[in-house]
Amino acid sequence: MKIAIVHDWLTNMGGAEQVVINFKEIYKEAPIYTTFYNPDKLDDKLKNIDVRTSFLQKKKMVENHKKYFPLMPLAFENFNLNEYDVVLSSSSSCAKGVLTKPGSIHICYCHTPMRYAWEQRDDYIDGMGKLKRKLVKLLLHYMRMWDSTTVNRVDYFIANSNEVKKRIEKHYKRDAIVISPPVRCNMFNISETDEDYYFIVSRLVKYKRFDLAVQACIELGKKLIIIGDGPEKESLMKLANENIIFLGRQPDEVVNKYMSECKALIFPGEEDFGIVTVEAQSCGRPVIAYGKGGVLDSVIDEKTGIFFKEQTVESLKNAILKFEKMGFDKKEIREHALEFDESVFRKKIEEFVDKVSMRNYQEESK
Repeated sequence: MKIAIVHDWLTNMGGAEQVVINFKEIYKEAPIYTTFYNPDKLDDKLKNIDVRTSFLQKKKMVENHKKYFPLMPLAFENFNLNEYDVVLSSSSSCAKGVLTKPGSIHICYCHTPMRYAWEQRDDYIDGMGKLKRKLVKLLLHYMRMWDSTTVNRVDYFIANSNEVKKRIEKHYKRDAIVISPPVRCNMFNISETDEDYYFIVSRLVKYKRFDLAVQACIELGKKLIIIGDGPEKESLMKLANENIIFLGRQPDEVVNKYMSECKALIFPGEEDFGIVTVEAQSCGRPVIAYGKGGVLDSVIDEKTGIFFKEQTVESLKNAILKFEKMGFDKKEIREHALEFDESVFRKKIEEFVDKVSMRNYQEESK
């Protein structure tokens, strides 16, 4: 059985790239097809391997790959995948639109349907000038049409959370099974040191709503340590007082230390899944999270964390005060996190691919 892996782009590391690494761990001989490839910004496991890039792979284009989004549908359709029995795509953009031969199986691991074409369209065009706004709306209309048209190129959808499963059903009118993304739980350990601070680690962008955490901790007089960088850092620093400490980007060992010794991770945004919530739980640390989106799959309310119902400062403050009156079992939290370990992910993916491949073989043999 010949297998190919397809991914939107390989230009930096994130949760989607960890999915590709785990696909490659299962199917070591499978080549990876992608639009752009920048090994300098990737983990070692994605270097010196068989990566086959599109006609867009030019140095200056790789550095600004998101500008070439309108050309990505054509780039994926230009790949020749006729020699493969199974195509395993990892997609939140255009990778699911590849063309496959009759009789092959295309399985799409969907991180989310194309955000900027669907539910986040208005956020994407917010702040643009009038003319640019009109042009981008036309472009996104085309991308939405293309995205809808290519749904039937996928034989099976896998969603990374129940939230994404709902989006697939809404936008694509297709069913999906849920397999949570892989988390490197063994990178984290329980610490016996309990420090008196709350913790955030993330890219600092607007939709993650870290302003709520900063304001809530200021009003409650709580210490908050933030690791990460991004376009919202400056505005968050202007909002902060002496209780809010910004450490910028830090290596894994520093992140792990602060995460394993915090009172709790604060997670005020709405995400497709939220891998960092599982990483915190791998340290035995609870999560205080906005109770919507993928976090509902990864956190058990009042057992491995606590949810707040409204995306407001007051709601988060009430959750923090409630949290401080509760007790949590570190070992129990970590045991829950291990259900999302990358070894579990690989086992589920391999079992699913084998199952649908056998079903396809039996149908063709009739």
